[in-house]
This record gives sequence, C-alpha cells and structure tokens, in this order.
Amino acid sequence: MSDNWSASARPSKNERRAEAREKARQLRQEQQKKERRTRLLLQGGVALAAVAIIAVIALVLVNSVRPEGPGPRNMASDGIRIGEGLVAVPTPALAPGDRPVTSEANPPGVVDIQIFVDYLCPICGEFEAENGELIRTLVESGAATVEYRPIAILTNMSAGTQYSLRAANAAACVANYDPDSFFDVNEALFVAQPEEGSPGLDDAELLEVIQSAGATSSQLEQCIADRTFRSWVQAATDRAVTGPLAIRDAEVEAIPGTPTVLVNGKVFEYRFPFEQSEFSQFVLQAAGDEFSTNPTPSPTPTPSP
Repeated sequence: MSDNWSASARPSKNERRAEAREKARQLRQEQQKKERRTRLLLQGGVALAAVAIIAVIALVLVNSVRPEGPGPRNMASDGIRIGEGLVAVPTPALAPGDRPVTSEANPPGVVDIQIFVDYLCPICGEFEAENGELIRTLVESGAATVEYRPIAILTNMSAGTQYSLRAANAAACVANYDPDSFFDVNEALFVAQPEEGSPGLDDAELLEVIQSAGATSSQLEQCIADRTFRSWVQAATDRAVTGPLAIRDAEVEAIPGTPTVLVNGKVFEYRFPFEQSEFSQFVLQAAGDEFSTNPTPSPTPTPSP
C-alpha cells in the first residue's frame, strides 16, 4: 500500500514530541505569571475557574444522559466479516441495547478467523505486520473469512486524546459507509500506528490514513468528527472483556486482552515475537484435513438473521 501520507502529511513522532514539550513549557511559564498577579486578580481567576468547572460538570451530565446510538452497519456480530475477494458480508445495524448476532457458519473447508484489535496496541500491530499478508492470501482466495473486531481497551493510554476509542470509531465508520475497503483500512491503521502513551493521530490524520487506504465515502469525515459510533465502541469493548462472545464454537467466554485471535473457535496461543509459520501451522491444525485438500471453497455465507 502507499505510504505517501506518513512522510509528508503529518509531523514525525520526534517532531510531535518536541511540539508537546514546547507547549508544556509555555503552559508552565503562563502559570508562573498568573501566580505573580495580585490577590484580586487571583480571586477573579478562581471565580472564572469555578464557572468553568460548573460548565464541565454540566457537559458531563448532558453527555451521560445522551441516548445510546445504533451500531454500524455490517458489524452485527460486533465485528465485520470479510470474505472472498476482500468483500464484506452485509448485515443490518444493531439497535441500541441489542445483543450481537453470531455470524452464520462457514461452508466446510472455509476457515473462520476472528481477531480482536485495539489500534493503539503495539502487539496487535506486530501481529498484523507478521501475519497480515498470510490472512490476505487466505481470504482473497476464499480459503478463509476474517472477522475484525475493533475495541478500545487502551483509551486512557494516549495522553488524554482517547486515540484508541477514536480509531475504533473511525474503523466502525468505514464498516458502515465503505465496508469493502475495511481490510485495507485495518492494515493502514496499523502501519500508521502511534506509540502507546503518545497523543496519537488527530481526526484529520485518521481520515487521511483511511482515505489513503481506499475509503472514499464523503460521510466518513463527519462520522469521525462526531464520534458517531462512540457508544457502540464502548459497548462492544465491554462485551468483549466480559462475554459472552458472539463467535461460533468459541472456546472462551471473553478475551483477556488484545490481540486475541481465534481460528474455528480455538484460541491462538501465540509466542512473542510472532512468526508467520507458527500462525500458518495453527490455521492448518484448527481447520483439519479438509482445509488442506480444499483451500478455495464456495463463497462466504451471509450472517444468520
């Protein structure tokens, strides 16, 4: 995939760190000036701060009673299933409060791969870097389906910007508005993955990454800016870590963290660093003898109603 956006469209990681340090220095200088002001001005500042606090509390209260929105289309299972030719399986959106619907079983010989990812999780990024091309080959040929399940367990690990949540929301926007680009978008989000503990990409940069991967819907920008699927991301994350999972024949009730990878319901107990040969062997073992003699079976089914 093209990597032009990373070099020219946004600052390097070192430049962003330097900018953050400079902003912090300026804030400290401003604070020192405030402390030297007269008592009267200080009291006035306290009063203004109190007003600001009240406004923040009011905003939190308003947000807390905001009704939960629907989930994205094509993620009725809490994941987007991608089949032969990297085409997404269409499903309706989950209504607020609905439980996810387990995808229909694959035909014999078609491997079911399920991957829980957090786009800030560095180990998820390394799994994708090592095994992404293998998964692409299996899915493009029709030998497997892959169901990506973006969640946000690292929301508080991005210097206050909630990058994990925003990136998962952006992925949900793609699933809703441009689902057949999801496989490439997922790859691009990991190529552009920021460091854990950094502010991460802003919304404009997220959009740029997604568009560079081939998503073209004009509705993506507003969906990302509005955090349209924020409540769904939070609910899907809760369901992933508490269970039960909407995954056929899953041998676990919930996930311990990310990445969690299941093949035909069996958990991939990986070793680190990742080796593609290890995951390839696990896929063959989980699929059984039929897969090795029938690697390109019939098209992907649609999910159960």
